[in-house]
Amino acid sequence: RALFVTTRRAAAFTPARNMNAASGVAVNPACMEVFEKVRSRKLRYVIYKIDAAKGEVNVLETQETGTYDEFVAKLPEDDARYAAFDYDFESSDGCPISKIFFIMWTPDSAKIKAKMLYAASKDKFKRELNGVQYELQACDLDDVDEAAIRAKCA
Repeated sequence: RALFVTTRRAAAFTPARNMNAASGVAVNPACMEVFEKVRSRKLRYVIYKIDAAKGEVNVLETQETGTYDEFVAKLPEDDARYAAFDYDFESSDGCPISKIFFIMWTPDSAKIKAKMLYAASKDKFKRELNGVQYELQACDLDDVDEAAIRAKCA
């Protein structure tokens, strides 16, 4: 009888800073810096995009002012995005309130690979954004309708 034993040395691997273990996507430090501006109310929203070639989440667009409808109009019909939006509303007793939403936009028409990449990276990326109060996962415009946002705030 012959006994064959093979051993392989594990390849040395040093993950990039803020790398997502599930998807291998790193988070660019600028993402957290811009999110802090949303949290401190210097920006109304930020839209993030995963750069598959670089393997990292990057800031795509920011806006200092604007309505929720203007923000939704910036979401592409055929590609996925992450976003953080500072949503202002009034409580049932008339007090002004602001809540920060993390939105994962993966429209039905997006490519499967993009949907999988965004889904696999979401939890790690969201944890990097300290101060998110609500999360919304949206696949079509009905999911990101302002009524859906208000319902989360109720």
